[in-house]
Amino acid sequence: MLIKLLRVHLRPYRTEISLVVLFQFLQTIATLYLPALNADIIDKGVVPGDTGYVLRVGAGMLGITVLQIAAQGVAVYFGARTAMAVGRDLRSSIFDRVQTFSAREVGQFGAPSLITRTTNDVQQIQMLVLLTFTLMVSAPIMCVGGIVLALREDVPLSGLLLAIIPILVTVIGLIIMRMRPLFRTMQVRIDRVNQVMREQITGIRVIRAFVRDDHERERYGVANDELTDVSLRVGRIMALMFPTVLLIVNISSVAVLWFGGHRIDSGGMQIGALTAFVSYLMQILFSIMMATFMFMMVPRAEVCAERIEEILGTSSSVTPPKAPVTTLPLRGELELQDVGFHYPGAEAGVLSGVRLTARPGEVTAIIGSTGSGKTTLLNLVPRLFDATEGRVLVDGVDVREIDLDLLSKVIGLVPQKPYLFTGTIASNLRYGNPDATDEQLWEALEIAQAREFVESMEDRLDAPIAQGGTNVSGGQRQRLAIARTLVHRPEIYLFDDSFSALDYATDAALRAALTEHIADATVVIVAQRVSTIRDADRIIVLDDGRVVGTGAHDELMETSSTYREIVLSQLTVEEAATR
Repeated sequence: MLIKLLRVHLRPYRTEISLVVLFQFLQTIATLYLPALNADIIDKGVVPGDTGYVLRVGAGMLGITVLQIAAQGVAVYFGARTAMAVGRDLRSSIFDRVQTFSAREVGQFGAPSLITRTTNDVQQIQMLVLLTFTLMVSAPIMCVGGIVLALREDVPLSGLLLAIIPILVTVIGLIIMRMRPLFRTMQVRIDRVNQVMREQITGIRVIRAFVRDDHERERYGVANDELTDVSLRVGRIMALMFPTVLLIVNISSVAVLWFGGHRIDSGGMQIGALTAFVSYLMQILFSIMMATFMFMMVPRAEVCAERIEEILGTSSSVTPPKAPVTTLPLRGELELQDVGFHYPGAEAGVLSGVRLTARPGEVTAIIGSTGSGKTTLLNLVPRLFDATEGRVLVDGVDVREIDLDLLSKVIGLVPQKPYLFTGTIASNLRYGNPDATDEQLWEALEIAQAREFVESMEDRLDAPIAQGGTNVSGGQRQRLAIARTLVHRPEIYLFDDSFSALDYATDAALRAALTEHIADATVVIVAQRVSTIRDADRIIVLDDGRVVGTGAHDELMETSSTYREIVLSQLTVEEAATR
């Protein structure tokens, strides 16, 4: 999975990779050539006492060292640029794919895991690529070249490599096999820490209201301790690796000096050759150590690659049409024909056999008990989900056949939990219409009953909005979300319980303003409050995902026991009968 991911994302950088390999090859060859020159200095300069030879070869070694440093610098430069570019591309790919997800896929992975995969997991891949280009590319060249040059210096002594290298590789392999499952557990536990932290930051008011600080500290402590535990286990194994490798390296050096001393004593080898052989042995083992450092990263990067590929390999359940409809009559007519919806693997559907028609110039209201499927029904229209049964039609065309950009222009949704983005009031209002003028923004604010509090702010339209709109009240956030949709100016307005945080007076004033200014549009309102929807042209009563009543308020009071029960739970009989 890791190789597949890197093959795809490294392909655009073939030129940079070629330069990295070229300059790493040059610097490695230079590194390998230096011990041979050093051996010549000892055997042909120091032993005979030829100072001129020592100076000439020493100057050559100095020049080769400068070449080595320059080549290494260029290789690291292009390697680092490529690694950072791969990280950028991976983050962009994940973000683009997540943007195509429906609410179903987002819920499947969860926001904390998506954040971890976009940041921490990508960072591990990025670090692996960086270390590959700066260390790993030169390691096999140095290892093979060192073995060849060591054989050139002394073949019998090179036999030690047949014992040293397999032992080193076996030890490293056993350690890596222990590390891989721990790295997978580590990433899962990072997800858990992110999840708990995100919940605690988002729900800080609830925690304080119920005085659950100690409970949340304990919950975070458990998640943190679990991550610490697996990190310590990984750290212990990683701490074992380098001493083990160094032990093998040092024992190898002692063995080479021992057997090499006997070779020199017997006249089969010169002192310079032994010095060069020891240098090549160090380079061979150093290259294996570099590979060891890389292999420590590979198991975790492989786990991260699998998690990233899981995102990139997941297709949205809401797919763009193959032959999209790009033009509509723009009448704003909405119709649901025997619509049903159920989640994969669920025993019962959320919606079943829903029929609904909403026409321009009319207000259609949907009411029902909690969990009756009202929000799900509304989410099917802009394709946050796709109906699993039946059809959702806009101007006579199935929404699954309409171009997504066109569908977003026709439909304006005010969600049950309004969300504002970091920026200003103006930037949030222009979210659906970037070209809207200030006059249009003020008009939308006035209709949404938000003009007064915006004018009272110091910077007015340029007043800052915190992430999620947490620096304004719930009612102000709802009104700004309604104003944002009004700036969008769609043909169909969908209000998902968008008046729940408003007082009765503001609710009434806002609905009166909406009736006046969007009289020609199709309006669908989901509400729990009877006073919000009792004047609607048509009221749809949902119960357990099915339509159990349709009609005006007075009609439903007589014909629908479910509607009557909802009304009388909020109003007296006299209030229910009064318009």
